[in-house]
Amino acid sequence: MNAEEAAELLAHCSGFDNRQPSVAAAKSWASALHDVPFDQDARDAVASYYSTPPQNPGERLWILPHHVRTLRTKIRNGRLENYQYEPLPDETTAEYLARYRGQVRAVASGRIAPPSGRLALEGGPHPDFVQELESRSRAVGRDVPASDEETGLRDRVRRSGPLGVECPACGAAIGRPCKTPGGGSSQPLGKPRSTPHSARRRAASGQPETTPEQRAAEEERRREASRRALAQLTQTPQEVQP
Repeated sequence: MNAEEAAELLAHCSGFDNRQPSVAAAKSWASALHDVPFDQDARDAVASYYSTPPQNPGERLWILPHHVRTLRTKIRNGRLENYQYEPLPDETTAEYLARYRGQVRAVASGRIAPPSGRLALEGGPHPDFVQELESRSRAVGRDVPASDEETGLRDRVRRSGPLGVECPACGAAIGRPCKTPGGGSSQPLGKPRSTPHSARRRAASGQPETTPEQRAAEEERRREASRRALAQLTQTPQEVQP
């Protein structure tokens, strides 16, 4: 685009924003758009800019050279959306590049109509895929449930280890770490534990849950062990048996 063409484009812009084109403005626009031709796509880029309302209702639209460049490219790329090159048999690399670039320019400029529809895949699924479906008691074309709850998949799929089950002790959900009792402002549900509760580990390994009597006996055993250890630590050297 030269200065004369840029002046004509600025005159086209003035019909939208009432600007006063000048020789200096035309030269500046020509310098910014030196590699952009002055064609109908450039005019349409201006119309596209002014047909889009601004984000702020009180803001004034004022097109700049980079708007013309960006919107013109968008218009031309839209014509290439469904374009696909159709090669010739036995064509060389040079022939392919020349034909491809020529077709792209022709379709992008609008001289050749772009494809009217998207290409669709044809044929059925691969036999290996069909066999895999049949091995899982499935079939091609069968309706797929909308959610995992309808198939029971959520109940069958579990993570490995203790995090694969809900914790019986603190109620931590599947995949979430166990929590310590209480909570604070930063951790209202309790601080995460570095290791899962023993009850959760037993549940994950399939061990039966202990009864309240068994838990009470285990707690008493641990207290008694602690008392014996404390008594041993508080003995004086004379009291220690040889």
